[in-house]
Amino acid sequence: MKNEQNSRKNLYKCPVCKDTGFIIKEVEGSQPIMQRCKCQEIEIAKKIWIKAGINPEQAKQTFSSYKIYNDITKYAKDTAIKYYKDFENIKKDRHNSIAFLGQVGSGKTHLSLALAVNFLEKKRISVVYMPYRDVITSIKQNMLDKEYYAKQLSKYQTAKVLLIDDLYKGKITESDINIMFEIVNYRYLNYLPIIVSSEFTIERLLNFDEAVGSRIYEMCKKYIVQIEGKENNYRLREE
Repeated sequence: MKNEQNSRKNLYKCPVCKDTGFIIKEVEGSQPIMQRCKCQEIEIAKKIWIKAGINPEQAKQTFSSYKIYNDITKYAKDTAIKYYKDFENIKKDRHNSIAFLGQVGSGKTHLSLALAVNFLEKKRISVVYMPYRDVITSIKQNMLDKEYYAKQLSKYQTAKVLLIDDLYKGKITESDINIMFEIVNYRYLNYLPIIVSSEFTIERLLNFDEAVGSRIYEMCKKYIVQIEGKENNYRLREE
C-alpha cells in the first residue's frame, strides 16, 4: 500500500497540492479555508523570469559552467557557493544577502543567476528577477498610475528573495534612487534577502546615495565580492 501511495505522489510535480495549486487548511472552530500552495510562488516567479527573457529550467548560467581563471574569480565562485549552502541558517539574519560588484565581464551576472536558479529549482525558494534598467524605466513611465506603481513596487519589495541585476546601469536620476530606496529600505527593514550585481563598487554605490548604498553594504557585508581591473574581464581574455 505504501509503495502504491509513493508512486502516486511521484506522479505529481507538487505532492502537497497534487498540482491543483491550492490546499485546504483546517481551522479550529471554523470552516476549512482554501489557500494558495507555496508551489504557486515558484511558478509565478518563473513566469517573471521568462517574461524577462530567461528560462530558469534551461539556464546556461550554472556554478559548474562558471570559468575560474585567477584567485578573484575562484573567490567569487566560492563565495556564491558558500552563500547558497549557508542560506537556510542566515536567511532571517541582518547579513542575509550577497553582492557581486565591479569589473564589467567578470561573471557577476552569471553567478547571480546561478544562485537564483539553484534556489528556484533545487531549494524551491521563490526568487524574483529584477533587471534594473528595464524595471526602473517601466516603473517611471507609469508613476502617475498609483495602482500600477504600488503593485510593481510591492512585487520587488516583498519577494522571498530578490535578484537585482546590473544595479544603477545607465544614467542615474533622482527618481531612480528614490525608487531603489523604497525597494531596498523595505527589504532592509523586513530582513528580506537580496542578490545584487552591479558594475559599481561599494564606495561608488555610497556616492550615488548613501542611504541605499549603506543598506546594501550592511545586508551583504559577509558575502561581498568586489572585482576590479580590466584583466578580470573575460571578454577581453585570449583563449
